[in-house]
Amino acid sequence: MITLKEVKSKKELKAFVKFPFALYKDCEFWTPPIISQEIKTFDKNENPVFQDAEAQLFLAYKNKTIVGRIAAIANNLEIENQNIKKMRFGWFDFIDDLEVSKTLLDKVAEIGKRKNLEFTEGPVGFSNLDKVGVMTEGFDSIAPMVTWYNHAYYVKHYEAAGYVIEKSYSESRFPFENVKPEFFKKAQELIKRRYQLKALKFSKTSEVMPYVDKMFDLFNASYASLSSFVAINDVQKTYFKEKFISFINPDYIKFVVDKNDELVGFAIVMPAFAKALKKMNGKLFPFGFRHILNAKKNSKDVIFYLIGIHPDYQNKGVHAVIFNEYYETFKALDIENCFRTPELEDNHAIHQIWKHFDPVVYKRRKTYRKPL
Repeated sequence: MITLKEVKSKKELKAFVKFPFALYKDCEFWTPPIISQEIKTFDKNENPVFQDAEAQLFLAYKNKTIVGRIAAIANNLEIENQNIKKMRFGWFDFIDDLEVSKTLLDKVAEIGKRKNLEFTEGPVGFSNLDKVGVMTEGFDSIAPMVTWYNHAYYVKHYEAAGYVIEKSYSESRFPFENVKPEFFKKAQELIKRRYQLKALKFSKTSEVMPYVDKMFDLFNASYASLSSFVAINDVQKTYFKEKFISFINPDYIKFVVDKNDELVGFAIVMPAFAKALKKMNGKLFPFGFRHILNAKKNSKDVIFYLIGIHPDYQNKGVHAVIFNEYYETFKALDIENCFRTPELEDNHAIHQIWKHFDPVVYKRRKTYRKPL
């Protein structure tokens, strides 16, 4: 018999966060999160997303042993401002027992019905900067820091519960040697002259900070047309500054501005932290910071985390300016491999800008939906 318990105490929250450590203890491709950061994600005093969202966390028990977990999420900005009556769920992990997964999903549906919502969708987080999707391909490669990993059996659990595919994502990679500067070198010079643009270079995190709010505004503007997009508000900007920017080499942040110093394009690349995180096994102390700092400085693999172009400048080649900046940076640092985070397969514009690099899709993932 499966019993559910809502997470209420700090001890239960820690058990919620640590459950995947047991589930994936023998999996060489699962990447552990940083436990302290995961706990803060669900702390209403730490994460400003709770000003506009609600979450209930549940643990499933069988014979007094934790066998599954799920987060039931309602984003009120999405529900009220966009009139999308969606019950989100994420952080959904479970042993290969259909009764366990069904019990957890039924609890999400129960909450959604109580809130008069129309459908459930997951796995997703609170916003577009959270992890997304259940893996359907690519189980034999390590999961980047910014994605979820899952066992192959997860998919049959969604199908058995009557869920259907809602969105499809792909992740691709290419060796840096695939990058041929002739595809953007001359073009980017022409584009900078034609539109009076310039690329900004940074050597210190403090130099980046004055532009970060503008970057999130541009992120909101450039991604607004995508399905399931929820804008980032001012309070969340401050949170994400502290959570992400300090992890990123200033050299890996590229901004393009116009003659009035207004931001028209940006990109953020992160060092690949997965191997460092596996060594840390969820703990920053006593030596975890060393692994993170070493990866930040010396990783030869990089992950394209975000790229955004102002709607007025889309299809005008601004990405060529950004790619030229990265080419010079990566060449100097002897970068070997480039990875892309999950991108919607129907986002044809973003796929088009990568075509000259001959990327290979190495992972696919889906979100699943069911009416209430």
